[in-house]
Formats: sequence, structure tokens, C-alpha cells
Amino acid sequence: MTSTAASAQEYLDSLPADRKSAMSQLRDTIFKNLPEGFSEGMAYGMLGYAVPHSYYPAGYHCDPKQPLPFVSLASQKNFIALYHMGLTA
Repeated sequence: MTSTAASAQEYLDSLPADRKSAMSQLRDTIFKNLPEGFSEGMAYGMLGYAVPHSYYPAGYHCDPKQPLPFVSLASQKNFIALYHMGLTA
């Protein structure tokens, strides 16, 4: 389910009650293990975590102005999804 939330907190606040706890716990776990300098934001209607241009100046190959996506977290219709793009070469 794509969200139009402008921030991570707005995204979490918009979730159904049965998803908020699990999504918050996953988000906290990601934050605890995310490399320093990586950033959180909204990307493609999901919570997105990205490699900053200071680490990877080339950026995302589809749009070099965007930072390189690393992990996304989403509450889909029937499940919670964790999309990991850490194998980008």
C-alpha cells in the first residue's frame, strides 16, 4: 500500500493499530544497526534508508541526484515488507 506521508512519523501514525508496534520495532532495529551517516526518509511511499552521497557520490543509477537506496520498510496489504538493496554494485 503506497503512502502519501511526508515523513517517517506521519507514515507510522497513519498505520492501522495492529501494524504500528511491529513497524516501530523494525524501525528501531534498523536505526540501531544502520551505518553512521545513512539517512531515513520517505521513498516510493515507504520508509527508506539511503547511502548518502558523501559515501557514494554516484548516487542512484536511475537518478544520480537521489542517494543510493539501501533498505525500505513498508506495511503492505497483507504483510510487512523489508526490501534490502545492499547488493548494489
